[in-house]
Amino acid sequence: MDLQPIWLSLKLAGVTTLLLLVIGLPLAWWLAKKQSVIRLMIEALLTMPLVLPPSVLGFYLLLAFSPQGGLGKWLHEVFNLQFVFSFTGLVLASVIYSIPFMVSPVKSAFQQLPPSLSQASYTLGKTPWQTFWRVLLPNIKPSLLTATVLTFAHTLGEFGVVLMIGGNIPGVTRVASIAVYNAVEQQDYASANNYALVLFAITFVLVAGVFVYNKYQVKSPLV
Repeated sequence: MDLQPIWLSLKLAGVTTLLLLVIGLPLAWWLAKKQSVIRLMIEALLTMPLVLPPSVLGFYLLLAFSPQGGLGKWLHEVFNLQFVFSFTGLVLASVIYSIPFMVSPVKSAFQQLPPSLSQASYTLGKTPWQTFWRVLLPNIKPSLLTATVLTFAHTLGEFGVVLMIGGNIPGVTRVASIAVYNAVEQQDYASANNYALVLFAITFVLVAGVFVYNKYQVKSPLV
């Protein structure tokens, strides 16, 4: 079995998860505050990848970032960036497609924290960002871990959206899920089974591990 698609999938999942930690945590915190029409619209937009077919999202990303026209052409000419049929494009698509898996659990966890936590921190002279990093985040560790693992596992199994924007280029965009599809098309069911089994095993270990951790961790009171 060619392990390159497996390593490429792990790389894609790792990069996507790290980016979504940077993007998703402040965004979830902002969305967890008092609701407004703007926040509701943004939350609805972020939820769309959960309900849209992956091929639809991939199709519009392909149109938007095609080097033949529009935004894609401008990015290619000005910054020499090409998102279509590249690993960079896979990362972009994965960040957009997996963002609900990071933002939703973390947002819910922030909303469940008592307001007194932030108020006490502000009373002690802490800034909003200090309160975020030193008070709020430590108290949502289980939800944060769950969001991180779900984001990683979801990205690991992406197919439609990465196929649309990345194609099927060996060593560049052929991730494990596409390798499964390739093998099935060629009626090489043994290879397809190998790839599928590896993906299943990695995902199961990750998800089972976070469930066990969240169930059996020693829970300390909010501080």
